[in-house]
Amino acid sequence: MARWTVFESLAGYRRQWLRPDILAGLTVWAVLVPEGLAYASIAGVPPVVGLYAAIPSLVLYALAGSSRHLVVGPMSATAALSAAIITPIAGADGGRYIALSAGLAIATGLLGLVAGAIRLGFVAAFISEPVLKGFIVGLALTIIIGQVPKLLGIDKTAGDFFDQLWGVLTGLGDLHWQTALVGFLSLAVVIGLKRWLPLVPGSLLAVLLGIAAVSVLGLDDRGVDIVGHIDAGLPSVGLPGGVAFGDYLDLLGPAAGVLLIGFAEGLGAAKTYAAKQGYQVDPNRELVGLGAADLGAGLASGMVVNGSLSKTAVNGSAGAKTQVSGLVVAGLTVLTLLFLTGLFEKLPEATLAGVVIAAVIELVDFPALRRLYRVWTVRLGGIYGKAARTDFTAAAAAMIGVLVFDTLPGLLIGIGISILLLVYRSSRPHIVPVVRSGTLWLDADRHPDLPRRPDLLVVRVESGLYFANADYVRDRVEQLCTDRTRLVVLDAETSPTIDVTAAMMLSDLRDSLGRRRIDFRIARYIGQFGDELGTAIPQDMAIAVFATVTDAVADLPETPASSDC
Repeated sequence: MARWTVFESLAGYRRQWLRPDILAGLTVWAVLVPEGLAYASIAGVPPVVGLYAAIPSLVLYALAGSSRHLVVGPMSATAALSAAIITPIAGADGGRYIALSAGLAIATGLLGLVAGAIRLGFVAAFISEPVLKGFIVGLALTIIIGQVPKLLGIDKTAGDFFDQLWGVLTGLGDLHWQTALVGFLSLAVVIGLKRWLPLVPGSLLAVLLGIAAVSVLGLDDRGVDIVGHIDAGLPSVGLPGGVAFGDYLDLLGPAAGVLLIGFAEGLGAAKTYAAKQGYQVDPNRELVGLGAADLGAGLASGMVVNGSLSKTAVNGSAGAKTQVSGLVVAGLTVLTLLFLTGLFEKLPEATLAGVVIAAVIELVDFPALRRLYRVWTVRLGGIYGKAARTDFTAAAAAMIGVLVFDTLPGLLIGIGISILLLVYRSSRPHIVPVVRSGTLWLDADRHPDLPRRPDLLVVRVESGLYFANADYVRDRVEQLCTDRTRLVVLDAETSPTIDVTAAMMLSDLRDSLGRRRIDFRIARYIGQFGDELGTAIPQDMAIAVFATVTDAVADLPETPASSDC
């Protein structure tokens, strides 16, 4: 088991990283504060609760997590899910509602710590890269369309991505031109500086310019929405009052859904930026980091948090090198609660929307989806064509699932498709005839120039043999046989495992071929394959086994070579 250390992302820290980390922290802070206020409102709690949650989550994730770039804090998806969970439980009791929201964060945190400790991070392996790519694209599009109404100064429509898109299109007639001007100028500042002056923190500059514009020109008096009043002061620390042990038990089931969404979004963002910077993230540490962050947020009178795709994008695009940027954000958020709440009261919502859109738009990776589609349309043939087809289908389904059914159902669709594709591919393994070239036995499809013996069929199954693919393997082998075939040899070197069902299938295949006067033999089995085969098949029904394929065919009389199979 790998040794885990605290603040792992700070190992080998270099002095020259301090400036970009501080600048990235300043930029993320400028986005996190107003976003935290907004997401707390989505969760149905006072806006300042979003800032309460951000401080401990940033510090504890930096301590326990494995990503150098992931920013943890309140997010729209988990905030909305929190509201859906707490509303029917708390009813109209506002105080209990706030306490249960913190209780949900604690329950989610405990589940994350347990899941990481027992190494359930392998669940991430069931989410294939195409599914994760589709999920990220769908989530990024959802975030963008959710920000467009604030960018244009129009009312936001509830519903899925397409409902919100239709709401934007039909609401253009009510566009508030001053708000739209501020929003598009903010968007242009961020994108333009990133392209032509990447050393200048465009997001931070856009925020400062937006605040200055409101202060100098009085834009808030002209209908431009601003963040508004923020309560000052630090939160109380401890278990939320009025939440009994039974309440925590009731919250464990819903907390699992919150954890799943947070883990998926956070892992997706973390892996995206880890790949860009050339390092690895540990899914088990991500569970521990997320669990610690949620637990800390709940104990600090906060709400559920998770790895933020949008803020991680801001962090990465601003040049962050390590989690020092997250610690800078936490420190600045403390200062904000104590002294600077008035600064963000004048921040235009349109500027915030422009910063978020500029950060997330680079994650709408349509070129990657196009590459998958092009691979699908190329005539590859065989299992390779099937793999390409299923990869694009998985990515598209995950993306559409998020756009149509929202984040949690979309993620579950993606996971379900990942598992189905795994089963499908393993149930249809690549079965290839092999031909002799000197002392080697090579893939016949890749070497069509090599002669084939019409009375001999040597096949490899490029997969373990088990109950789901046993019938397919038997049928395929029988289909490859012709009226002239006299010997079939299974080269088992590429089949490392076998179960009882598959072992009995091989015995049945031997008998079925025998009725066609075709001998059946096995060569080069390894490890568990041989152990299970010998245990599953009675001694009097044993299949002839040889050390090499050459040994297995040695007693077959020589016949003229043919190009026919």
